[in-house]
Amino acid sequence: MKVLDVGVADAERSFSRELEVFRNGVEAGTQFFFTYLAVHAVAHEKKRVHALLNTAPLFWNTCMGALQTAAFIALGRVFDQTSPHNVDAVLRQAQQNPEIFSKAALGQRKQGTEPKKPDWLDEYMSKAYVPTNDDFRRLRRHVRNWRRIYDNNYADVRNLCFAHKVVLSDAEMARVWGKGNNRELQRMFAFLNSLHDALCELFLNGRKPVLRQVRYSVARMRKLHLTAFTSRAVQEHVTREVDQFLTLHAKRAQR
Repeated sequence: MKVLDVGVADAERSFSRELEVFRNGVEAGTQFFFTYLAVHAVAHEKKRVHALLNTAPLFWNTCMGALQTAAFIALGRVFDQTSPHNVDAVLRQAQQNPEIFSKAALGQRKQGTEPKKPDWLDEYMSKAYVPTNDDFRRLRRHVRNWRRIYDNNYADVRNLCFAHKVVLSDAEMARVWGKGNNRELQRMFAFLNSLHDALCELFLNGRKPVLRQVRYSVARMRKLHLTAFTSRAVQEHVTREVDQFLTLHAKRAQR
C-alpha cells in the first residue's frame, strides 16, 4: 500500500474537518427553517392542527420564534466572511489543495487500511474525476450570486433583528423584512446543501462537482407519497415528520 505524502494527508484531514463544519452549519439551518415553514403550512391547511397549537399558543410561538432566530443565525455564519468557518473557507481549502483530489489520494482513501488493493479499485479509479480550476471557479460564481442575495435581502434581518437587537420603526422594520421571501430562502438552503453534497462526492468518490437539483418547496414535499421520500435530504425528512406528528396528535386531541 502506497503511503501518501504527509502534507497531503494533513491537507485531507483539514479539508475533511472544514467540510464537516460546513455540513453541520448548513444542515442545522435547513432543519430549523424547514421545521418553521412546515409547522406554519400544516397549521394553515388543517383546522385540527391549528386548534391543537392554540391550546398552548405561548409555547408554540416561543418554539417558532426560536426556530426562526436559529435559522437566520446559522445562515449568517455560512455567509459571514469574517468567520473562520464559512462557505468560502471550505472552497478555499479545496482549491488551494488540488493534490487531495488526485487519483493517487482518492485511491488511498478508497483502499483505506487494507494492505492489498481491492480488485475493483483500478476500474473504479479509471472513471474517477479530477477537478480543474474551472470547476472551482464555477462553484465560486454560484456562491457569489447567493451571497449577493443574502447580503441584499437577509443580512439586515439577521444583524438587526436577531444577532443584535436594534429598535426599529415600523417603516424600518417593513424595509428590513420586505426584501426577501420564503421561496428564495428555501432555494438558498437547497443550494447550500447541493454544494456540500457536490464537494463531498468529489472528495469521497471522485465524482464531478455538479450542483444537483434537490426538493425545496414545502408545499410540494407535503404532497409527496411517503414512498417518494427516497433521499437523505434533511428538509424532506423534517417536513414529513412535522406533518405526521402534528396530524396524528391533532386527531388524538379531538377524540
